[in-house]
Amino acid sequence: MRTELAALAASIERHWSRYGRETPVDGLLLARAESPSGIMRSVYRPSFCLVVQGAKATMLGGTPYLYAAGQCLLASVDLPVTARITEASVSRPYLAMSLAIDPATVAELVNGHAEKLGDGSSPPAIATSDLDRDLCDPLRRLLGLMDSPQDIAVLAPLIRREIVWRLLRGRLGPLLRQIGFADGHTARIGRATAWLREHYADTIRVADLAAIAHMSIPSFHRHFKAVTTMTPVQFQKQVRLQEARRRLLCAEGVATVGYSVGYESLSQFNRDYRRVFGAPPGRDAMSLRTNLLS
Repeated sequence: MRTELAALAASIERHWSRYGRETPVDGLLLARAESPSGIMRSVYRPSFCLVVQGAKATMLGGTPYLYAAGQCLLASVDLPVTARITEASVSRPYLAMSLAIDPATVAELVNGHAEKLGDGSSPPAIATSDLDRDLCDPLRRLLGLMDSPQDIAVLAPLIRREIVWRLLRGRLGPLLRQIGFADGHTARIGRATAWLREHYADTIRVADLAAIAHMSIPSFHRHFKAVTTMTPVQFQKQVRLQEARRRLLCAEGVATVGYSVGYESLSQFNRDYRRVFGAPPGRDAMSLRTNLLS
């Protein structure tokens, strides 16, 4: 595995120098850092992330997920998380890649090959694992497509499909399979979390979310908490505040941002923001912008 990881690391370094985080391959992102990071907040979409060098810690609710070189993380639904790079240096930078997972591809493979994929148990919506060796080659080939951009449109969908298949057949298969079971609890909650991510500024009614998930209200509450470790209100608040921080970083005014992400009370926005980020919104945004410029 050491040889395979070294090849992936060299490819990430080469393509990072040309493209940075965003790549011409749809759904493929690269990451590189030369020092440990502070806490980063984001909403993970259904995705697969591999650490090739260094280490990272992701926190969902109160549960930490630690993964280092040769280990990966899979998220099966939209989830607001905190994360930080824990191991990185100038001589050995943190290197990672992430790939968005297409639920339609998962569903097609699960429904067409259910007999080869085992049962439909309901694991948590996020998990870490050692990388299955079978994934090294398609991941290397996916990165290699950036050396021949003319091939991306034709070959990238085929390689991404192969990666999904190998994930389904590997250690993280039971988690990934939940996306493919349309009537499974994880997939149903995933539809609700996706709606919350897109409509974070709206007033929510749990009854409406339960209807989206095709569940009774008590069942929806129970399964939402089991999958995300949060209540729907807590989930929406996390997404709102992360979006608020992003907008404040772009120098939008505090009041404008607070109201635009769905708060009706500016004082409540300030209290929630301070509780999550450790400083009031105006001061936090100024500090973030100063750090970016320094």
